[in-house]
Amino acid sequence: MDQTVETDIPDWGPFGKPLFDNPEARALSRVGVVDVGSNSVRMVIFDGAARSPAYFYNEKVMCELGAGLSETGRLNPRGRERALAALRRFGQLADDLGLPGLHVVATAAVREAEDGPAFCKDVHAETGLTVSVIDGGEEARLSAQGVLLGWPGAYGLICDIGGSSMELAEIGEGVVGRRLTSALGPLKLRDIKGGRRARKAHIKETMEDLRDRLGPQRDRLFLVGGSWRAFARLDMLRRGYPLNVLHEYRMTTKQVHETIKFIEKSDPEKLRNRAGVSSSRMALIPYAMDVLARLLRTFKPKDIAISSYGIREGLLYEQMPQILRDRDPLIEASRFSEAKDARLPGFGKHLFDFVMPLFKSAPPARVRLIKAACLLHDVSWRAHPDYRAETCFDYVTRANLGGLKHSERVFIGLALQHRYRNKREDTRFAPLYELLDENDQKQAEILGKAMRFGAMLWMQNDATMGKLRFYPKKRQLELFLPETAAALFSEVAEARLNSLATALKSETRIVLKG
Repeated sequence: MDQTVETDIPDWGPFGKPLFDNPEARALSRVGVVDVGSNSVRMVIFDGAARSPAYFYNEKVMCELGAGLSETGRLNPRGRERALAALRRFGQLADDLGLPGLHVVATAAVREAEDGPAFCKDVHAETGLTVSVIDGGEEARLSAQGVLLGWPGAYGLICDIGGSSMELAEIGEGVVGRRLTSALGPLKLRDIKGGRRARKAHIKETMEDLRDRLGPQRDRLFLVGGSWRAFARLDMLRRGYPLNVLHEYRMTTKQVHETIKFIEKSDPEKLRNRAGVSSSRMALIPYAMDVLARLLRTFKPKDIAISSYGIREGLLYEQMPQILRDRDPLIEASRFSEAKDARLPGFGKHLFDFVMPLFKSAPPARVRLIKAACLLHDVSWRAHPDYRAETCFDYVTRANLGGLKHSERVFIGLALQHRYRNKREDTRFAPLYELLDENDQKQAEILGKAMRFGAMLWMQNDATMGKLRFYPKKRQLELFLPETAAALFSEVAEARLNSLATALKSETRIVLKG
């Protein structure tokens, strides 16, 4: 069985020819980056489809390099030791894995500390790693590029909060606009004298200055950084939100203010245990939420989205050719997964062509979900037959996929579930279905049953495919079947076609072609 994706097909449709096997993309198939921040030092190794990379390795050490920096002007001594130890480990891991090199960047704490240059020299002497110290504007740009990796068409304002600084950047039409940096990081705010009142007054003054320099920002607000992600976990806890995926998690201004009240009234230790937030991160939440409350009052965004992608992903995006940046991360990741895990790589394209007559009026946002589902329809085949439906639903709803709303995750997951299982009742995923309205649930069911039928009839990339035609007004579903494939249309296949017709509330008509 051929285990490669066909690349000589003349028409790949609106998503273009797969690029993950392109030489420029393969050069980015495994890239290691290290972010030396004011609060933590983290190494990430990306792998897979460069446009929507998986995390081959991800390790963080909470060093608090920036703790006390406002008072001493120097890096936290204990944090300095921990950061050096972490970088020694990361350098050794990179060598053991045969990485061509680690891209190491340092942000606010190292660039502001008087002993920052000495720290960088020590890192190079002990590990051979070269630390690039970037300024606030560059930090904002890289964070914004990380968001663009996940949302190619994103527009709005990026807010990246670290330990010692907070950056703002505009994005729109695939480019990064104006950028500003400030000292509104939790570690800096913790050092302000005069208690919460003084701290809030300082935040207000700083935020108003940022607004005066940046101008009105009424589009989407993208939140980047560990403190924002921790706050989102607490918001999920308060709301009883069913999908524990931070990337693309949405909040409203009202929900943020309700969560702030919820945090203020709760026992911090019990709260962090319930939400799965570390004690070191929880200690910074009070400072971060004061910044967030003022940020919302000042800029009044239309909505709020959490981005798990930031400076590290921005470093990867920096290395991408434009042809790769322009691609849909969901489709590229789905193609990579199909090539790696499907029984018949490349068949997803044929299945997509087969089911699309059922969705002639689907908008582009829905077409891309249909395409992704067809590419992923068979990647869970190695699971036990009794658990394939569950496995594929779990995979899609929790996988590291960019460019995908939570409701869209559930749509694809539900379609794949119906690809293996007629009914969706009596599963542990029922709370997640509520993220879709009834019409979207029905459309996912139709897609899943169409894939279930189509995948049963044709198991070859060069097979003469049958064709579906659907007449919504007449409520008729027609199957045009080549006579050479008539033997494949067994009673089980007929039952699956009838199940699809029932979902469409239609009658079936079979047409044999010579």
